[in-house]
Formats: sequence, structure tokens, C-alpha cells
Amino acid sequence: MKKNEILEEILNEVDKHPEIMSRREAMKYLSVSPMAASILASATVGASVASASSAKGKIVIVGGGLAGMSTAARLNNSLSNADITVIEPDPLSVSYQPGQTLVGAGLWDISDIQYKRDDYLPSGVKLIKGSVTAFDPANNSVTVDGSKEVSYDQMIIATGLMLNYAAIKGLDGVITSAAKDNSAVKGSGIGKDGLHSIYFQDGATATWRGFEELIAKAKTHTGSEKLQAVFTHPNTPIKCGGAPKKIMYLMNSRLEEAGVRDKVELTFYPNGGGMFGIKDYHTAIVQQFKDRGFKWHYKHNLVEVDTANKVAIFDHHWKEKGEFDEDLEEYVMVTKHERVEVPYDFMHVTPPMKAPEVVGKSAVGSSKGWVPVNKETLRHVKFENVWCLGDIAAVPMGKTGGTARKQYKVVVDNMIATMEGKSLPSKFDGYTVCPLITSIGTVMLAEFNWASKKTGSGVNAASFPLDPTKERWIWWLLKVYALKPMTIHGMLSGRA
Repeated sequence: MKKNEILEEILNEVDKHPEIMSRREAMKYLSVSPMAASILASATVGASVASASSAKGKIVIVGGGLAGMSTAARLNNSLSNADITVIEPDPLSVSYQPGQTLVGAGLWDISDIQYKRDDYLPSGVKLIKGSVTAFDPANNSVTVDGSKEVSYDQMIIATGLMLNYAAIKGLDGVITSAAKDNSAVKGSGIGKDGLHSIYFQDGATATWRGFEELIAKAKTHTGSEKLQAVFTHPNTPIKCGGAPKKIMYLMNSRLEEAGVRDKVELTFYPNGGGMFGIKDYHTAIVQQFKDRGFKWHYKHNLVEVDTANKVAIFDHHWKEKGEFDEDLEEYVMVTKHERVEVPYDFMHVTPPMKAPEVVGKSAVGSSKGWVPVNKETLRHVKFENVWCLGDIAAVPMGKTGGTARKQYKVVVDNMIATMEGKSLPSKFDGYTVCPLITSIGTVMLAEFNWASKKTGSGVNAASFPLDPTKERWIWWLLKVYALKPMTIHGMLSGRA
């Protein structure tokens, strides 16, 4: 897609809400945003066949979501004789997952985030509509749907991760992806009676109904005790790490809008000991919580849900000094546990997440499930012709679309160099971006990489000449209007 086409897609999004901003205002914003400028500048026609690499080889991409299909497009643009096959079973694989938060808050419709896999298959790229059921990297092949063997010279793994609701007692038997139809999830109680989760599409739609139900209940509530809205963050890595807080901020906005904020108590229960891994952003979020009257309890992991009685059960864990080790001259730290029962009127569950078993338990996986790669080159640590990006990659941080936008360029550059017999030219720096929605109309744009993580400050990684710890309407415009066209139309063309 050419630069002007991506820009037109952004402006089309703006046109849907003329009461908020005009095209002229959007153009003014885009002209001063380095992030927007860099994406638009890179989204040009790209390399012609004459200047493309003549490297040859059969490339198989396992996973046709945003990361996988974008990589296929960029490879297709960069190779003059590309032989690329994408293996993907889900016809809605390239859905815009960050938008599920906005669907859950009633700001977008489900149709705003659904994109058909086949509509974004690059010209000339082959598609196998099935699932990889076995990996055999020693023999450079994968098995599809238990029977069809597909060989490769180079393989890219971009399967994404699984939403492991089954790890929470009371939600037994539920392991799902973000696909639209999740009957097992809904059958366990999620999506009704105040129990919700935006992490799959039907769940996001149901979450908005849950918002409306809580607001209606608050309007008729006359008791002295407040209604309880509970929000969780699990003890595993998760994609879009800010989402558990985003939906809480948006609930706060909707309650204020309805005039019933004083009737509901909003409480956040994260498994970790802080709001954010970067000190600057942690401090800013804590202040935002204080300003809004939120409550929070660190080191609480949701382990069970009593759906019949609407009670959440948490494992509250902490460390205490044990016996003194005379050799090490320090105390042994002992982990303590406490069962905490929390009644809820509304609860948003962020599920534990894990690698698909077919990946994690194979030769390309690891003991933790994720695909082990060199964190900079994104090449597999054992197999030189296997690459990985996106949520499934075992890198220190970054399970976001913004991260994938950086990673897929590194994978393409390094893979082609390998095919040409050259050294690897590109390195991933750990870049991650999290547009943290703090209200309907404001966002804190958290950007960071490995360097800023090490120093404890994300400010140096910011691409915009404003303090990224401040909530701003301009970030809202980026999140709601610009990022989806930049991601869907820019990345899926292989040029953004």
C-alpha cells in the first residue's frame, strides 16, 4: 500500500467521529508526530524486482496473524523469486487485537477490528488453510492437520499465544485463542453474570454489555456498601500488558459519564509488585490511580472463580525472612501464601497465557513453552534456519503489535542475509510501545526498549518530543485513529 493510501485510511477513521476532530486537525497532528511520520515515510512502493534479492529458498511461515502475514508481505517485497507459504487456519487471523479494549468499552464495534486473512494474503504467496500439528526441525519439515508434510529451507514461527483460562479453577476446560467463536469460554461463565474478559472477540463484545449492566445496577443501588468492580493481572507473561489497566480506566470513565462513579469501587489485583516495569511509568500510573480513587493490592494472583456466588479467590503471596545462613551471611527468604476471597459485581479477568502446546512441547519450543531465540537477531538458538517473532518469541519483553512492527523487519533482513550467505545485519533493540488509555480522551504513551528498561526510565526511548508519562489527548488520537490503519494497512503491506 502506498503512502497516500495509508494516510487516507487514517483520515477515514477520523471521518467516523467529526465531532471530535476534523481531517485538517488530524493532518496537523500527523505532521508533528515522529512515530506517524516514520510509518508513513516507510510505507512507499518499496524495492522493485530489479533491486530485490535474488536469494532462493522455500520459506514456510507458521501463523498468518499480523506478525506472520506482515513478514510474508515484506519478504515478498524483498525477494525477486519468492517461494513463501503461510500456514494459518483462522479466516479472521489478522484481526486488530488492540481494538478489543475499545470494543469492551463500547467505543468501537466488533466489525471495526475484524479483518479476513485471505484479503491480506500477498500476491504470489501460497496459503495452507490448516494447523501445524508437529514440528520436525531436524528434517526441515512440519506436519499440517496430522497428515500433510510441508518441507522448508527457512521457517518463521509466528503462531501467537494461547489464552489459558483453564489455569483458573472454575473456568476448567477453557484454552482458547483470540478467535471470534469461543463456545468453551462462554460455557464456563465468562461473558455473563458480571464475569468478563476482553481478550477474545466475543468476550470484548460481552464486556460492553457487562459495563452497561453494572451501570444500570449502580443507578438503582441504595445500599451503604459500594458495588465492587475487580480487575486482574495474572502471573504469566501476557500480550498487551497494559490492557488489564486500560479496561479499568475506561470503566471509570463510563461510570463518571453515567453519574454513578461514587456507587462503585474499582480495585486492581496484579500478581506483580508494581504497576509497570519502568520506574517512570510506574510512578505515573500510581498517581493516576490515586487521582481517580482506585484501590490496588499487589502480589495477588487469581487462582479460582466461584461463578455461582460471584467470588474471586486470589493467592496473596509475599516473602519473609527465614533462617539465617551463616555461610552466605544472609537470611533465607521464604514465600508465604494467603487465600483471599473477594466478592465482585463485575470482574474483568486477564487470563494466564502460554505457548501453544504443539510449539512448546516440540523441538522448537522450550521448558517454558516460548520459542528460544537470540533476543537481537531473532534466530532460533538451536536451528539456524528457524526464526521467530511476535507473542510466541522468548524475548525479555514486548508482546505488542508495536514490537512486531520492529521485529518483522529484523527477521526479514537477517533471513535474506542468511540465504545469501552473509552475516546477520539487523538487531532488535527490544522496542515496545503501550498506548495506555487512561480515560475516554486521554492516553499515556509508554515507549521503551532494553536500554530504558535497564536504566529504569522509558523517556529516552520515546519517539515524540513530549513527556511520555503525561496523559494527553494527542495520544488518544494516535491510539484511536492512527494506529489501526498504520498497523493493518501499513504492516500488512510489508512496508510500515
